[in-house]
Formats: sequence, C-alpha cells, structure tokens
Amino acid sequence: MNDLMRPSLYKAWHEIVPAEAVEGEATITDIVGPVCETGDFLALERPLPPVQAGQLLAVLGAGAYGFAMSSNYNSRARAAEVLVDDGRWAVVRPRERLIDLFRDEIADPFADESP
Repeated sequence: MNDLMRPSLYKAWHEIVPAEAVEGEATITDIVGPVCETGDFLALERPLPPVQAGQLLAVLGAGAYGFAMSSNYNSRARAAEVLVDDGRWAVVRPRERLIDLFRDEIADPFADESP
C-alpha cells in the first residue's frame, strides 16, 4: 500500500511472478502487504505457483509513478527502484533507511527555551 499504491487505489493490474522458478500447480492467491490495512494488497485472487512466506516475487511493469505515489505511512521506508532492461539491471534509487525517515526531525524543539 505504501510502496505501490495503484492496486489499492484503482485495482491496477501488475503481473507478479516468483523471482526464481517454482514448480507446482498454480493456486488462487492474495498478495498482501505488511501495513495491516484492508487496502494493503498488490493482487487479489491471482493464480500463482506455490511460494513460501518470505519468498521474493517480482512485480513487473510497476509503472512510472511508483515512487511518486509511495509514502512513508506507518513509518515504513520506501522501496528501492530497480531498472531492468534487456537482461541488465541497476538500482536507480536505493532503498530508504529508517534513519532517513527521522533525519530532519527535531527531538526536543523546546529544549533551548528558558522558563
């Protein structure tokens, strides 16, 4: 929901496949995120080969507005952006670090005030 908002907002379709080949018959699967909101999903009722919890999935053709529409909702760092072209890949924006979320916050904005 905070990484790729389009499916939650308007049920946008993104092809999703296991990052590594998986043997087995496809079953109908929901692919959901970690935010614990009813709208936190990437795909609902999608046929997918059997994968285990934590196994990497590739969201193909995520679109041009993934990062622009992403957020730090629920204090989650935004995902890395990876460009894939003709068998080559490169990280074009690294994953945010938790420290990045709090970099500009002032822990005690009234610390310098005198009574």
